[in-house]
Amino acid sequence: MSPNIKKFVCMTALAAAATISSAAFFAPMLRAADLSSYRGFRLGMDLNAVEKQVEMKTSEAKLIHQRPAVMQDLEWRPRSFPSPSGELDPVKDVLLSFYNGQLFRIVASYDRYRTEGMTAQDMIDAISTTYGLAAKPTAEILFPSLYSEKVKVIARWEDSEYSLNLVNSPYQPGFALVSFSKQLDTLAQAAAVEASRLDAQEAPQREAEHARRQSDEVSAKQEKARLVNKPSFRP
Repeated sequence: MSPNIKKFVCMTALAAAATISSAAFFAPMLRAADLSSYRGFRLGMDLNAVEKQVEMKTSEAKLIHQRPAVMQDLEWRPRSFPSPSGELDPVKDVLLSFYNGQLFRIVASYDRYRTEGMTAQDMIDAISTTYGLAAKPTAEILFPSLYSEKVKVIARWEDSEYSLNLVNSPYQPGFALVSFSKQLDTLAQAAAVEASRLDAQEAPQREAEHARRQSDEVSAKQEKARLVNKPSFRP
């Protein structure tokens, strides 16, 4: 074998070895992060399973809409006392939203005092240790609340099924993490729009029924008073 061929074979072998070594090194980094899970909650799990996990009752879930789909919210606060390591949980509260009994969105709001002084990049670095590299899109999402404000996305972790977004809380200085199932969130948003349409359509009938009930209650009260007062009345 000529010296040039020997040199080529050696270089090829070294390159192959380097490629294998590099692939082995980066393999853990290339594995897809599980974006469906947050602190033991898994997007798509049913309401009963969540209630058992957080030790809450079914009656504590707030009904948002009943038709065309059942929409419910469950507010959960992590234990406020220190962990065995002596650290306090930085999560202040978690809002769990359900579409027909399936968990479709998780909103974790962080305690402003437990994250005080931390920059957005600090938060991104910490979350990336669990969910991998983040994107920084120019985007906004609706923050679940009474007014459903739009908030800017600071960083995003996503795949074809799930999206996890770091945002600033619209109510106080601090951060929040909004994760959702893309499929269920699309269904939930469509159901919310239809529920609002039905509410507006049925509003006149509901108001008329409310007025009738009030009138009936006043009449019943008047008749009850009449039966008591009439026999004993003396001019």
